[in-house]
Amino acid sequence: MNFLKRMSKKGDKITFYYDYGRQKGQRPSTGIWIYTKPKDPAEKKHNQEAISLLKVKDSQLTIERQAIGSAYIPNHKFKGNFLDYYAEYVKNHTREGNRHLSNSLVQFKSFLKKNFISPVDITEELCKRFRRYLLDKYHGETPSDYFTRFKWVLAAATSDKYYLSSPAEKVSAKSNPSTRLKEIIEVEDYLALLATPILNWEVQEAFILCCYTGLRWCDVVTLSWDQIKGDTLVTRIIQQKTGQPITLTLHPIAKAILVKRRNQLQGLSDAEKFTRKVFQLPGANGANKILSQWMKAAGIMKHITWSCARLSFSILLKDKLVDDPTIAYLLGHTTTAQVQKVYKRHRPKDQSESISLLPEPELLPYFLQL
Repeated sequence: MNFLKRMSKKGDKITFYYDYGRQKGQRPSTGIWIYTKPKDPAEKKHNQEAISLLKVKDSQLTIERQAIGSAYIPNHKFKGNFLDYYAEYVKNHTREGNRHLSNSLVQFKSFLKKNFISPVDITEELCKRFRRYLLDKYHGETPSDYFTRFKWVLAAATSDKYYLSSPAEKVSAKSNPSTRLKEIIEVEDYLALLATPILNWEVQEAFILCCYTGLRWCDVVTLSWDQIKGDTLVTRIIQQKTGQPITLTLHPIAKAILVKRRNQLQGLSDAEKFTRKVFQLPGANGANKILSQWMKAAGIMKHITWSCARLSFSILLKDKLVDDPTIAYLLGHTTTAQVQKVYKRHRPKDQSESISLLPEPELLPYFLQL
């Protein structure tokens, strides 16, 4: 292959570029350069090594061209550190608003406690230990979500000939049901909360907004004004089928919160408003502590965390007979599985009201006389 040469503006260095054609992007840099006029032994040695490396790259490209149409994949196409392959997969496949894939890499690195692992060291036994690590660390669907993404990466690596079969092929992803069911914010709880003062108005308004939109903590903490379009909120969750972001129609309460906060931005330019976050919130743990204090002050004896807002959003819509596909869309899910499995009532709101719907037996007068 012929490499292109470009001299620096000062004329002291020459950089080599690939030549794949004359279209945009077809002449990327090799990253290799030499001194135009080496002045000392160190610069001469640099030039010798750079030219040697250039010859290696030329040989690799020749082998790649010869391998086209065959099942052979040159060894230099493989990454010696599987974490590099994982990181590249994450970079190429992560969708905005979905952190499960990138977080799965974070968790895998945390599990390994090192920055290098050869592909050959990724065995079925290691996959099982990683799954156990996730189950011990997280509750709910999180372990399953992270391990599923890990399996995606291994499946891709198998397609790229790193493995004959995926090491995780027989290791299924598992969820870890919490021993504590999440509490629900009922209508009467909303009224009690709104009537109770809170020391941190940022937390109050952000939490109530989540209750009326179904936004997650990670959504509201990054919410910016450019996502608010009139009466709608454009989420960072991308629909898998259309490739477009999910748009939520704002409830009057949610809209009122945003109007109030926008009015507080008087004096800022439109550009400053659009780049500014809607809420200035503390960390997740700090926000949950404030919520706990607020609930106690309102007389609500429930264990409420930020995720309860999203659950309550779903359940109160179900109480009003909104269909599961609509709720799934509003929550950003592609199917109704999560709504039917997670975002539902696990206990009746009022047992006596439900039981009273049973037919009264004809013998009821008889029992009343006993």
